[in-house]
Amino acid sequence: MLRKAARDVADEAALNALALRCGAFKAAAIDVSDIPFRREFRDACKQNRCGKYGTNWMCPPDVGDIDELIARASAYKRALVLQSVGVLTDSFDVEGMELASRKHRKLLVSFFSKITPYVGRALKLGGGACLVCERCAKCTGDLCRHPEKAIASLEAYGIAVSELAERSGLQYVNGVNTITYFGAVLYG
Repeated sequence: MLRKAARDVADEAALNALALRCGAFKAAAIDVSDIPFRREFRDACKQNRCGKYGTNWMCPPDVGDIDELIARASAYKRALVLQSVGVLTDSFDVEGMELASRKHRKLLVSFFSKITPYVGRALKLGGGACLVCERCAKCTGDLCRHPEKAIASLEAYGIAVSELAERSGLQYVNGVNTITYFGAVLYG
């Protein structure tokens, strides 16, 4: 039992190091039982502020029932939360925000493509709508073209990202004229 615990700690350290090598600013592991799930986040999604509600397989309502998603996520034991930080010229730098978002997506795709040896079966979550495909197959009425690569959002699973950052020891805001994006892999 002690040997398995030591191996798990070593695997977690290796997973954290992998996140940093892939471009994460910081990463931290927490117990899934410490993740703050909020069903009311689904109501925020229905307001469609991002324009993705009903247009992306990994977004509500198509990603699934909130209670089922919370139960699916809660079946895992650990999570590695990772973040990237983009620098903006000012708080209205929309181009800088979009660039930082694209870089974060590339980080997640790279990281998620390499984690299987460390975690085996896992739930991969990002910030915002899945952008694995340039245009989601949902828009044309087709099935998801890459379900093994698709990335649902933390928010779609009802995760309060600002609380998640705090509970994992990461900063939600990383300074003036910055934007921080999050992702997580749940495993174990």
